[in-house]
Amino acid sequence: MRTPHDLLYGLSLAWLAVTAPAQQPERPNIVVILVDDLGAGDLSCYGATDLQTPAIDALVARGVKFTQAYANCPVCSPTRAALLSGRYPELVGVPGVIRTHAPQDSWGYLAPSSTLLPQVLSDAGYHTACVGKWHLGDRPECLPNHKGFDRFAGFLGDMMDDYFDHRRAGRNYMRRDRDVVDPQGHATDVFTTWAVDYIEERGAREGARQPFFLYLAYNAPHTPIQPPADWLAKVRARAPDMPKKRARLAALIEHMDAGVGRVLDALQRSGLEDETLVLFTSDNGGQLGVGANNGALRGSKGQLYEGGLRVPQAAAWPGRIEPGSQTDVVTLSMDVFATCCEAAGAARPAGIDGVSVLPTLLGRPQQLERDLFWTRKEGNLRYLGQSIWAVRSGGWKLLQNAPEQHFELYHLDEDPLEASDVRELHPKIYRGLAAKLRAHMQRGGAVPWQHPERAERR
Repeated sequence: MRTPHDLLYGLSLAWLAVTAPAQQPERPNIVVILVDDLGAGDLSCYGATDLQTPAIDALVARGVKFTQAYANCPVCSPTRAALLSGRYPELVGVPGVIRTHAPQDSWGYLAPSSTLLPQVLSDAGYHTACVGKWHLGDRPECLPNHKGFDRFAGFLGDMMDDYFDHRRAGRNYMRRDRDVVDPQGHATDVFTTWAVDYIEERGAREGARQPFFLYLAYNAPHTPIQPPADWLAKVRARAPDMPKKRARLAALIEHMDAGVGRVLDALQRSGLEDETLVLFTSDNGGQLGVGANNGALRGSKGQLYEGGLRVPQAAAWPGRIEPGSQTDVVTLSMDVFATCCEAAGAARPAGIDGVSVLPTLLGRPQQLERDLFWTRKEGNLRYLGQSIWAVRSGGWKLLQNAPEQHFELYHLDEDPLEASDVRELHPKIYRGLAAKLRAHMQRGGAVPWQHPERAERR
């Protein structure tokens, strides 16, 4: 029996079919490109004047640019868990960074009961592939192939200690499905080649078209800031006075941009561009200490100020998304899940927190009035296993940026740079947001974030 939810999906697909050119399929291929630690001001199309990102700029120009896109967390693992599950990360057991090489300092365990986007899309008839950085654990029940991906080619760990030898703490986390591999070359080039190979393979298939979902997660421009020598030489030749730290990061970003360009070229060359929805975003804000640019926003990666959370985001879908469009709709990473489901005509699991922004992509009016929450758990000497929190409701944002700091209140419409803490001036607003945050804390507190074996050993 069809539910009202199913009927809404049917109506959405019918609308797509009526408004789309006749030669385009009802269900698109979907490519999600997630980059690592890219600041809100670290693309030419987002205001950077000292670096060149023509491929991503062209992608943004072909579709819709988001001006208020947020990551679900200011660090890696939680945002990835949110994007792939459609839920707040602590509700699938990932409130902090998962460290496969250091379980004593790992602050998340992807819930075995979690349903990830590839599982839902597979049920809807999609072929699914994950290329690049996983960072959601290396236990058998957490592996990409176990969580719905037909193909996996990438890195199971967190950051790489070296972009060329692909090791973390001396361990090789590179895999092709479940096989250990040791590819040669810069990790960005390796991941780009694997993604291009997958696209070309899907494009070469004959017979009835099976739509595909490709999740491409680059390590770049995460530390270590290690661009190929020739790319660094290009930046230095163009801008000899650029500070060394910034020049290295600019070169790493420009090299990554070229990889994105190769992927987009593969879609076009394979005849798949017009039937593919491409979503581009970052897992958190830029790390200022290594030369990132978060524009005028306050804060850095790891922090709950806007600079740690706001990210560049864009979507392109020829014939469906208006080129050169822009939106100030406020989104979170977890909205990618619901958006992809609606575009694919896949039934969303019950209880997800993300909201589809497909209407926004298609140029239809959309009002998203909801409270947004963030948390980050960490274990270094500053955090000692504690969490920091934030909530945004309308223009108001309440946050605690470090365990030893008090909560701060800002009105982002009036103070987008978070310069003036007005908590003392608005006690009623503070109490209301604090109550909402407590309720959200209780939701997350009911979900285990450590593997049961570790709890038993204690």
